[in-house]
Amino acid sequence: MSGQASDLRFVGETGLAAEVARLVEPVLEGLGYRLVRVVVSRRNGATVQIMAERPDGTITIEECAEISRQLSPVLDVADPVQGSYTLEVSSPGIDRPLVRPSDFQAWAGYEARIEMKEAISGRRRFRGVLEGLAGEEVRIEADLGELGRQVLGLPIAGIAEARLVLTDELVREALRRAKKGDRDEAAAAAD
Repeated sequence: MSGQASDLRFVGETGLAAEVARLVEPVLEGLGYRLVRVVVSRRNGATVQIMAERPDGTITIEECAEISRQLSPVLDVADPVQGSYTLEVSSPGIDRPLVRPSDFQAWAGYEARIEMKEAISGRRRFRGVLEGLAGEEVRIEADLGELGRQVLGLPIAGIAEARLVLTDELVREALRRAKKGDRDEAAAAAD
């Protein structure tokens, strides 16, 4: 899925995180996973966090452990991080970053926060309910203060950061999707 030009990650890392992403993304794709984000932190020792998922948006703890075992030697050989570091492989979480156009379609109906690279109608930050995609725009019903709630089209190319907002409804949906992923995995193992 990530190989499709229309569904490439549009939010890119910078600096060291970008170098790590360049190294790990092909390995993840070869294992059947998609890279969501890479975060490198130097607080309390260096940590390299890699968020990954299956194409269906789920991932298990066991899969994270296997990905970690596969990525460790790649990072050890390339050595992008000076000194020792901790490698963490995780799911993107319930209030996940939205990094591909398909994420906005998959999570339509749920609340998100979107920050634009440049202001649109005097604003850079928008919070509202995702309504999916229309061409190269994310549709979001946002509260515009005195103007009330309006559906806006935000250009994907102009998005700096986007993520789901943690709500009770989102937690229920994430649990439902995780259970479905577990059932699908059990059915595949039985075959």
